[in-house]
Amino acid sequence: MSLRRLLLPLLLLCLSLPASANLFDQRPAASPIGAPLNNSSDFLPVREAFKLSLVSSDAQAVTLRFVAAEGYYLYRHRFNFSVEPADLVLGEAELPAGQAKHDEFFGDVEVYYGVLDIRLPLDNPNERPLRLQVGYQGCADKGLCYPPETEFIEIGDMPTSTWTWMDLALAFLAGLGLTFTPCVLPMLPILSGVVLRGRPSNTRGFVLSLAYVLPMAACYAILGALMGLFGASLNLQAMLQSPWILVPFATFFAIFALAMFGVFELRLPTFIRDRLDHQASQMRGGTIAGAASLGVLSSLIVSPCITAPLTGLLLYISTTGDALGGGLQLFALGLGMGTPLIVFGAGGGALLPKAGLWMVSVRNAFGVLLLAVSVWLLERVLPGSLSLALWGLLAGGVAVFLGALEFGPRTHRQKLGQIAGLALLVYALAAWVGALQGASDPLRPLGQLQAGSGAVSAKSGAWQTLSSPAELDAALAEAKNAGQPLLLDWYADWCISCKVIEREVFGNAEVGSRLAGWRLIRFDITDSNAAQRALLDRYKLFGPPAIQLFAANGDELLDLRVVGEVDAATFAARLDQAGTR
Repeated sequence: MSLRRLLLPLLLLCLSLPASANLFDQRPAASPIGAPLNNSSDFLPVREAFKLSLVSSDAQAVTLRFVAAEGYYLYRHRFNFSVEPADLVLGEAELPAGQAKHDEFFGDVEVYYGVLDIRLPLDNPNERPLRLQVGYQGCADKGLCYPPETEFIEIGDMPTSTWTWMDLALAFLAGLGLTFTPCVLPMLPILSGVVLRGRPSNTRGFVLSLAYVLPMAACYAILGALMGLFGASLNLQAMLQSPWILVPFATFFAIFALAMFGVFELRLPTFIRDRLDHQASQMRGGTIAGAASLGVLSSLIVSPCITAPLTGLLLYISTTGDALGGGLQLFALGLGMGTPLIVFGAGGGALLPKAGLWMVSVRNAFGVLLLAVSVWLLERVLPGSLSLALWGLLAGGVAVFLGALEFGPRTHRQKLGQIAGLALLVYALAAWVGALQGASDPLRPLGQLQAGSGAVSAKSGAWQTLSSPAELDAALAEAKNAGQPLLLDWYADWCISCKVIEREVFGNAEVGSRLAGWRLIRFDITDSNAAQRALLDRYKLFGPPAIQLFAANGDELLDLRVVGEVDAATFAARLDQAGTR
């Protein structure tokens, strides 16, 4: 996940963990009749479930790192590696001991949870550019097996790093934006009075300001480098997938949001702040050494104001395993925060914006974003409909503050805000209606509402096994033309849960009696070729097992889709529910 994919404020506020909105979902209990069973959101895309990165590369070896999310594991025997150009010699992969796992279908296997480092011996004395092909396969404890996956890593003459210049530019702009928060901007004239003591020339003022800003940015850079170096080994992404961690973090962001709204003032404890202020007052202003020392202290003094955004960025860096990139990104953040002081010190203080009511808008905007992050975290542990209701509540609250329900004379600027508020109010109402109907997608609050009823009756045919998209399309068309509902079961020989479902669900007499009248299609994705994987993408599936139910008119009953394992009683109830449509 690149920082370029996120809006600037969300870059600092959101956790960079797996770019999936359902990263922290827990396995649901058996759903009661009438509750949706479309549990696709319980699973991560394969590239987020298993994050692959390049740790190091030299003439003798390449070191790779996999970070498996909580509840996901990789098979030792499914790794394979190759290199281009072919004349480069790649040795046997050096893998640590894994965790023993036994299942009744595949026997004894060895798997890896959490962080896995793999060293690949390589004979590349001239350090020529190369293309490394990495094959792997993994599963989720909840009962989903991903198809075999292949990734390619380009290794050139320059060390590979996860950062880009766009990432650094966004980090710089984010730091610049943080400067204009109510607890940081007022410090500029105070700091300039200390750093620029004696009214030096513009050139001298520029040098002193730079001497102040660079050490401050360096402190953040050291923190970013340490998080990039050790963060992945701590596997913070996996640690933050428990409700016991998620809920406190969501509360943490909500508290910071209240501080942004002015409910209370956020600052260091008095005994710490007084000691830092006393230390700063003892330092000589107007000297390069004094300015540098104040820069280091300032990184501590202003920390409470940026703790929440800084935490989000540090958590993102921890998932990259990139010490250089992490250090550079936080260095850019520090430079952005210090740029206004450099402008001030160089004689451009008159150009800086003055504190005023506009800062309240900036503060409130940060508060809304922090609340959004809090809801985003809570939706991992709350029912989908309740999470959607919270999104609607947040949108409705912003709409009210923008004046959506106010009437009377208004300025042009206020009218624009009111228009935006009305749009948010419409979304809030849609979210609440969708939540009451059992919807859960905040991007499509009304998208899961289904219509149509009527029982379907016809004799059930035998299972038909298909393996190509053309065969499946033909079967779907035939069922639609015949007005027959269709059950599509995604299967693979290497899918343990598929065999469990085949035996315990489809082999169950209660389920079998309800399959009368359904056309039964089993799509075999064992080969996992390009066409089959494209078909998975078409239906937005990660892999088997998955069960799709298509009504007699050919439309899928999305709210009845099953991904992962399901018990016979629950699935039988779903078939009853489908039969009423």
